[in-house]
Amino acid sequence: MKDTLDILSLKNLLEDVQLQHVFPDQKIFVDAVPRFSAEEIIQKYNTGKKNEKFDLRQFVSDNFIITEQTNNHYTTNISKGIVNHIHELWNVLTRQTANQYSTLIALPKSYIVPGGRFSEMYYWDSYFTMLGLKISGRMDLVQNMVDNFSYLLETAGHIPNGNRSYFLSRSQPPFYAYMIVLLQEEKGDEILKEYLPQLLIEYNYWMKGSDGLSEETPATKHIVRMPDGSLLNRYWDEENLPRPEGYAIDVSIRQRTKNNPELYRNIRAACESGWDFSSRWFADGANIETICTTEIIPVDLNCLLWNLETTIASAYNILNEKDKQNHFEQKAFIRKNAIDKYLWDNENAIYKDYNFVLQEHTSSVHLAMAYPLFTGIATENKAKSVLGFIEKNMLYTGGLVTTIKTTNQQWDFPKCWAPLQWIVFISALKYGKKDFAETIKKNWCATVEKEFLLSGKLLEKYNVENNSNKDAGGEYPNQDGFGWTNAVYLALKNKI
Repeated sequence: MKDTLDILSLKNLLEDVQLQHVFPDQKIFVDAVPRFSAEEIIQKYNTGKKNEKFDLRQFVSDNFIITEQTNNHYTTNISKGIVNHIHELWNVLTRQTANQYSTLIALPKSYIVPGGRFSEMYYWDSYFTMLGLKISGRMDLVQNMVDNFSYLLETAGHIPNGNRSYFLSRSQPPFYAYMIVLLQEEKGDEILKEYLPQLLIEYNYWMKGSDGLSEETPATKHIVRMPDGSLLNRYWDEENLPRPEGYAIDVSIRQRTKNNPELYRNIRAACESGWDFSSRWFADGANIETICTTEIIPVDLNCLLWNLETTIASAYNILNEKDKQNHFEQKAFIRKNAIDKYLWDNENAIYKDYNFVLQEHTSSVHLAMAYPLFTGIATENKAKSVLGFIEKNMLYTGGLVTTIKTTNQQWDFPKCWAPLQWIVFISALKYGKKDFAETIKKNWCATVEKEFLLSGKLLEKYNVENNSNKDAGGEYPNQDGFGWTNAVYLALKNKI
């Protein structure tokens, strides 16, 4: 995109900086602002590194402005209480991009960042953040962020993982339609008509290539043709290369991998899912070296795309374009039947992901099983079974755990995350389980409140098993800020 640095144009330098661990966090270098053009920097680098006294860290300092993002300047006043703290924190987490040559994609309006190490807006985070912004009376920021995502749809053809050039090869869970409905609730049905063109761009991105599928070629990009001819979706990334923002980590995984030619794409596709990383995506259910994300039909993704189809149908209904309305209602009907057929596990009576290569459910048990309830696809009986399973197996005094598998990955036991508390909470309310919903709210909010009183912070994720939230696993330390935690806390406190 215009005035945006393609970090891969610095490939040799990128490799050396990341593999030599010049910075403790792999994200620091790829977010740095170049002082010169990529061509000039590479030319100087190729010449300079031949000198035996060459200092790589000094070279980076001379040629880049390092822009580590933290909120350390903000001091929490615990005595004001957690709710007032969150209301005030929105201004601390607000960013406005400038037109400067870097990997940051400039956006027309201000937006909320999650916090901690992040200075860009993330796709699926933003929907949950908007829930809290609405309660804080900041619909101006909700509108801004919707317009920024619409701008990305119009200019990039999709909503990337975040507004960084190194994220352009993938998206994230498609919550854009839910964002539009959030605006619709405030501003009326005209909103659906106004944003219909962007909803269609979003849909076409996820369905690209579907016309070319057959029994011989059952999968391309995000689309998989199932044995009965129905279409379901998977997470995908256009690149099969190490992630610039996790280069050394990915190369290290490759060195431990015997045979996984699509390893890097599968790692990147897991990032598109938002669950980076989880045993959910591992063939052996334990080790990231066996990651096979692109072979998996995920429950959450397909429910969100069903919602996108029904939202587009609703927009056409408002426009009184009945043929187009019926067309998308039929697409949604076919997808719902396919979700019931391929993603419902009769043996365990829960929804599970499906490996379309092996033609069987994956072994992973995780909270994405609630998405058919959240979207309203599930029948009463299936919803009762799913909620019963979650209450029995995944509810702790600290909150709902994401999976029942213990690993060192941040989306596995014993971690709990704000967005999934909301997904299951709303699912329980939608299917009449008010007491369970109240328990989810009470348990997780108590965890958030306890940490706030201890540290004055709201965190990216929490550990349901003990009081230590300093490092709850993953590629980087637990982050404070924190956009979706702030928002879901407010949203839960505002319900029932």
